[in-house]
Amino acid sequence: MKPLFGWLRTNRTKIWVGAVTLLLVFYLVVSFQRSVLLLTDAEPVAKAIGAAYLVLPMIGAWAMIRELLFGARTEQMARVLEAEGGLPEDNLPRTPAGRIIRAAADQEFEKYRAETEAAPEDWRSWFRLSCAYDASGDRKRARSSMRDAVRLFRASGDAVAR
Repeated sequence: MKPLFGWLRTNRTKIWVGAVTLLLVFYLVVSFQRSVLLLTDAEPVAKAIGAAYLVLPMIGAWAMIRELLFGARTEQMARVLEAEGGLPEDNLPRTPAGRIIRAAADQEFEKYRAETEAAPEDWRSWFRLSCAYDASGDRKRARSSMRDAVRLFRASGDAVAR
């Protein structure tokens, strides 16, 4: 029984992503079905609402696929970096509640910013910069940096070689 709990603990995020994805797919199917019902109604207003409502499942499906691909590519890059020994170490001091001490994260950030400025075409430096942004609490820049890393990773051929 203990190996099952270990597996659940290590795959907790993937389980939640799967559950949320299933709920979103259910919502998209129901939305699509409702839009078809409105489109078959005789009233022009209902048809217009049905046409507008049809757009929502398409946008939702596009966003879901985009985010799942982003997560898969990020995980693929992390595996490559782990195999190369290039993942940043999580050795920052933490508060008793487990949060990273921001001053230490900001100090560590400078190292990764300089690395990225020295090698702006290396996806590895952008990946580590993204981790540094995340540790400093800047989620928006962390995500943007990771998107840059994904773009460079795909262009480098490392994505195909793995």
